Amino acid sequence: MARVKQYQNIDRLIQSINSITENRCSLSDEDVKILDEALKMLRDLKRKKGKTNQQILDVVVQVVVLISKFFEEDCDTNEDPE
Repeated sequence: MARVKQYQNIDRLIQSINSITENRCSLSDEDVKILDEALKMLRDLKRKKGKTNQQILDVVVQVVVLISKFFEEDCDTNEDPE
């Protein structure tokens, strides 16, 4: 994947996370913490030059893991108790 394409994808991910934080009224403190950490990692990734494709991929995977925690917690609160 070309660097330009990688940075465009990172920018889109940053915009998407920003959209979630701006457009959702009832984020818990834990949700905000998770999303802020993901944003920080992505912004740091964009600033650092000379990263290998593997290093970029590793950071993106870490961000996806964080984001999945956000959605996991959200789904847990919407499940019917048995």
